[in-house]
Amino acid sequence: MLRALSKLPRKTKRALLIFVDATLLYSALWLAFFIRLEEWRPQALVDHWQALVWAPLIAIPAFYSMGLYHAVIRYIGPRFMVNIVKAMTAAALVLFAVVVMAQVKIVPRSVYVLYWVIGGALTGGVRMLARELLPISVAGRRQKTRVAVYGAGMAGAQTVKALQASSEYEPVFFIDDKPELHGLEILGCRVFPPQLLETLVDKREVKTIILSLPSAPLSRRREIMDRLAPLMKLRGLLVKTLPGLPTILDGKVRIDDIRPVEIEDLLGRDPVTPNQSLLKACIAGKSVMVTGAGGSIGSELCRQILGQNPLRLILVDSSEFALYEIEQSMRKLKSPTPLIPVLATALDQARMSRVIREHGVQTIYHAAAYKHVPIVEENPIEGARNNIFGAYRMARAALENRVETFILISTDKAVRPTSVMGATKRFAELTLQALDGSKTGSTRFTMVRFGNVLGSSGSVVPLFRQQIRAGGPVTVTHPDVTRYFMTIPEAAQLVIQAGSMGRGGDVFLLDMGKPVKIIDLAKKMIELSGLSVGEGDTSEGDIQIEMVGLRPGEKLKEELLIGGDAQPTEHSRIMRAEERSLPMAVIEQCLSGLDEALNACDEDRARRILRRAVSSFSPENAGAPTRPEPQANDATDAEPGTPLPRELRPATP
Repeated sequence: MLRALSKLPRKTKRALLIFVDATLLYSALWLAFFIRLEEWRPQALVDHWQALVWAPLIAIPAFYSMGLYHAVIRYIGPRFMVNIVKAMTAAALVLFAVVVMAQVKIVPRSVYVLYWVIGGALTGGVRMLARELLPISVAGRRQKTRVAVYGAGMAGAQTVKALQASSEYEPVFFIDDKPELHGLEILGCRVFPPQLLETLVDKREVKTIILSLPSAPLSRRREIMDRLAPLMKLRGLLVKTLPGLPTILDGKVRIDDIRPVEIEDLLGRDPVTPNQSLLKACIAGKSVMVTGAGGSIGSELCRQILGQNPLRLILVDSSEFALYEIEQSMRKLKSPTPLIPVLATALDQARMSRVIREHGVQTIYHAAAYKHVPIVEENPIEGARNNIFGAYRMARAALENRVETFILISTDKAVRPTSVMGATKRFAELTLQALDGSKTGSTRFTMVRFGNVLGSSGSVVPLFRQQIRAGGPVTVTHPDVTRYFMTIPEAAQLVIQAGSMGRGGDVFLLDMGKPVKIIDLAKKMIELSGLSVGEGDTSEGDIQIEMVGLRPGEKLKEELLIGGDAQPTEHSRIMRAEERSLPMAVIEQCLSGLDEALNACDEDRARRILRRAVSSFSPENAGAPTRPEPQANDATDAEPGTPLPRELRPATP
């Protein structure tokens, strides 16, 4: 019957509602007389028949003027009752005035009050009842997504308030771990324990759970996600989350802030309070330059540097588009710090020296590098030129202009490298260590080595996300491959602090936490998307995982330390490595030979020089699960002045 009523023309439904209201209002006044007289007296109704007739005739226009006949019953909310109260108040007052002016038989004043209460309850109640019944029979009501809110604290209450005001979500209950909250009702939603979640999801037809736990540690979030994983897999339950705690405390929760839980929310770590003195040491009041400013790490470094009030910030990038993007992003922060975009390559030593001199640069963060392992493996000439000579020429420019601090952004792939990219980054480290050890200037050279950052252009996370959106398959190189992961903001913050601790020639390692199996990462990302993982060669599951084999130069596992033990520093997540270095004379001979090989596009010779100069570079061990032992007869172990092998020496005319 309700389905048939819902299909009637809107004018017909409006006329039907007016008829129902007229009947209810007539009944309300009749009941008011009955309650006031405390007995059934038909003569009283006869004596006051005019009031009974006038009641609906007066109230219906009042209801119409308040918009009660223009609202869609299926979507009315608690605020709608305010309009009913206003309409009934107007109807009762006008009825009182008409009765008095018409000088009909006196009606007890309490009847008007009773009529106001009963009329409002009946007309409002019938609408709320219809709203609750219509969703069962009318498919259109299901446009609202029924959600449960995990967390019944301040943030949870703000979330429900925002949801109730939206046309997209309908909050139905809270879940909370605190026993003292169980059974309470907050904003019309009851609080239940997590143990009842599975039953409640089925019974209340919940499709989405919103995590409203902005201050909960990541370990707690992971625990909750593990608990929700079976529901996500078996019932297609979606899990969303809220923004960070500062936004919640500001009372700015909006529907737009509710977003899906991303893998970054689960792989990150609880933040460690940064050492403000280390953050400011090389930045506050200084002229700072960032090369590769448009890249993943470079752009985050720029954002965090800007927050430490530098004298000026010079943004260097060889990509016009990347430089434009980072400059626009920085200007949106509305910082008073002057921004100087420089379209240039770090290979141009003369240009870099001029820029450093013009702007009085005191600190350089060198993040410019080619970092995609397979791409550099196929293009070793350009990889070596950019990663090695880019760092060397920038360092020379820094020395010439007495730059105080030079920080090289390195990588875990520089440890026992099996790829050209890793070998070039290790060579860059050795070059800066040699420059620092040569004592030819006052510049402090520091290197910071860390693993993958979540969401960077070289990370598997954006690739997996794209593959999931396309319907799969998700490609994994090997079932046993593992990687370290860190969020970009944490990595940038630690790089800044590590750079401030350098005494000269230091190699700092960032604590990357526990390594993650890439296949587990892929499965978790698929599940977070509300999809199921295809198992084996069967067609079951929404997204298949396909093994494609290790790419050239890739390892199964990455490391951060070449040999020995890392020494602790004043920061719990930064360590100092004690590693061998080469004397400057050896580095210069290597650079000279490598420069000739690159100019001649002689890949074989370039690879040989890399292999001899970087002691542990072993491309034949790519994909090996165990780490190879360093070779004792490599150039890295040579004493100062030891003659280089013939292929390392510069060619003679």
